[in-house]
Amino acid sequence: MNPSQPSKIAAADITMQTTMGEILTAYPAARLGLFRKYHIGGCSACGYKLEDTLEQVCLQYNIKDSLEAIVQVVRESSEAEAKLLILPAAIASAARPAPALKLPESETGSGKPADRIIDVRTLEEYERGHIPGAQLLTVELTFEALDSWPKDTPIVFYSNTGKRGLEKASFFMAYGFTNVRNMAGGLAAWPGELERSQSCTEALS
Repeated sequence: MNPSQPSKIAAADITMQTTMGEILTAYPAARLGLFRKYHIGGCSACGYKLEDTLEQVCLQYNIKDSLEAIVQVVRESSEAEAKLLILPAAIASAARPAPALKLPESETGSGKPADRIIDVRTLEEYERGHIPGAQLLTVELTFEALDSWPKDTPIVFYSNTGKRGLEKASFFMAYGFTNVRNMAGGLAAWPGELERSQSCTEALS
């Protein structure tokens, strides 16, 4: 094994001297769980280094929870991640070229329409092909959502493989949104047709 790579550890073995790299190697979803709970690791302003110990991170960000409470967040992170997932087929079966897409009640958890299907990729990726009716998550749309959308707005995020979508869903959860989901597998698992932006369509014609 490469000695520069952190070894995997069990949750019961996590101590205040365990590095963040060791924790995230054993529990990749913990990065999102810790962000949702403590608002750490989301950007440069609240980031940490992989070689930082848990104790150093707690001191830096004034986290007062006990070790047991923090370890519980780590344990539950994978389960919390799974609850955010929605299958692409559930979206495709209802997809229309409109911003409000009806999703099955069992998928949204509320019976409300999925008011927003949000593409979290770059503008270039979005223009090459996106889910019909999806909105690109620009900086302006992010501020609009955080400032004015109801916190129970049903939102589905997606990216190419699901990683960026999961990060954005977790980000919105950390800001109080209660009905956000991430499309499992991202566009790589999308079974429906994609819609191209007009400028991209003209360039290809």
